[in-house]
Amino acid sequence: MDALVVTPISQAAAKQRAGRAGRTGPGKCYRLYTERAYRDEMLPTPVPEIQRTNLATTLLQLKAMGINNLIDFDFMDAPPLDSMITALHQLHTLSALDGDGLLTRLGRRMAEFPLEPSLSKLLIMSVELSCSEEVLTIVSMLSVQNVFYRPKASHSIHFVDEKQEQADQKKAKFHQPEGDHVTLLAVYNSWKLHHFSQPWCFENYVQIRTLKRAQDIRKQLLGIMDRHKLDMMSCGRDVQRVQKAICSGFFRNAAKRDPQEGYRTLVDAQNVYIHPSSALFQNQPEWVVYHELVMTTKEYMREVTAIDPRWLVEFAPSFFKIGDSTKLSAFKRNQKINPLFDRFHDPNEWRITRVKKKIYNPNR
Repeated sequence: MDALVVTPISQAAAKQRAGRAGRTGPGKCYRLYTERAYRDEMLPTPVPEIQRTNLATTLLQLKAMGINNLIDFDFMDAPPLDSMITALHQLHTLSALDGDGLLTRLGRRMAEFPLEPSLSKLLIMSVELSCSEEVLTIVSMLSVQNVFYRPKASHSIHFVDEKQEQADQKKAKFHQPEGDHVTLLAVYNSWKLHHFSQPWCFENYVQIRTLKRAQDIRKQLLGIMDRHKLDMMSCGRDVQRVQKAICSGFFRNAAKRDPQEGYRTLVDAQNVYIHPSSALFQNQPEWVVYHELVMTTKEYMREVTAIDPRWLVEFAPSFFKIGDSTKLSAFKRNQKINPLFDRFHDPNEWRITRVKKKIYNPNR
């Protein structure tokens, strides 16, 4: 499971930051932690990125370069074996690798995009679902951060509250019942409808630089799609096609609403919650997929979209199957909240179970 977690900096990073204070002139660096925390809680040097991030994108690129023996590859900082196996399994479930661990035709096409594999798969599947125009915009918007902004605090508390409330109201206008991905699409399309206007961004508390960056990314991805003769088609008002495309790329990030609190992920039964900034925070659907997890006070899902659970079986038949309604798994029997107490629904309706497959290692 990928998560964005706040961690202490390293001792080397602390020294580097202190050096910034006197770089061009006399200065002071105030460290907001104790000497004991510096000595006992901080690592001497940062952990190499390859050892703490998802390796799916890296391994896909290595496969595209013809390097198949990844287990024995001479990395400068060798990543953990478990991380490599997890990434290979992820690529296999996305159909980027076949049963022998070799690159598929889809995987080779996915490697052409400078995106994480799930986004590449989403973009390619959108062509089959005739919604590539919309999905291209969504992928571009997902590649940037902080589309909306709220006014910072000032001396006038009343003025700030009024401005922040106005910013929240403007943002709520773009909220779509399907979720955050379609909300991002609505923001970009509205900006486009107003001829990419800067005053429109200012009026709606939208970051103009962020949208321009998304526009540049969209042009870049459009060029790649044109080069590979991937048709650009619009789904019009049939937004369900977009939801299906999102599900096809992020089915591993599926979650079901927990009867007790929040949501529970299907892959590892982890308790997660919809982020308060989400368009779905007030009206939380039964089934969702999310883009990423952010750990703050809770494990929050960011960029969430509502789905139909049947789409999981449709787009990931090697990963999910419809549960046998006549049997209950050991996991279901051991759950504290037994679904049989739900008097409003069939207790076994649309139970989706993971299909566990052994990872094939071509180097064994």
